[in-house]
Amino acid sequence: MDDKQRKRMIHEVVKETDTQKRDKKYNQYVEQVTPKHNPWINIVWAFVVGGAICTLGQVLLNLYQGWGASKEDAALYETITLVALSALFTGLNLYQKLTKYAGAGSVVPITGFANSVAASAIEYGKEGQVFGIGCKIFTIAGPVILYGILTSWALGVIYWILKLLGVV
Repeated sequence: MDDKQRKRMIHEVVKETDTQKRDKKYNQYVEQVTPKHNPWINIVWAFVVGGAICTLGQVLLNLYQGWGASKEDAALYETITLVALSALFTGLNLYQKLTKYAGAGSVVPITGFANSVAASAIEYGKEGQVFGIGCKIFTIAGPVILYGILTSWALGVIYWILKLLGVV
């Protein structure tokens, strides 16, 4: 569908006064412009890309340990490297292209989290350091942090109670 057809269809939907007809036209428009995806191909891509990111993480871990870092230090270096690569690829607009094909596979926790923070910083950077980046950098990642901490606390309390009762 080209831009002229799209604009004509939007115009028809907006000018329609009968609510049911307008809703029907709008639903037809949404159906036409919504991309169709094969869920099985999406699953395969998510698995392949997510697996590749995890494999890269393991390669980095082994590489840092091979260079003489302790297991804990190698894990720290691996995390830093994955976050830096994710932020770099987000800045170069490559992470979004990867996500288009990989879907959930590119949202492997550490790289997806870094992408969400970097994307917010880039998007709101034009509004300034304080009111742009400072206020809105965690717009996407904020709920992840909030519910992650809340869930960790709740599970910690449950573990503590089970330990007091001698279950664990």
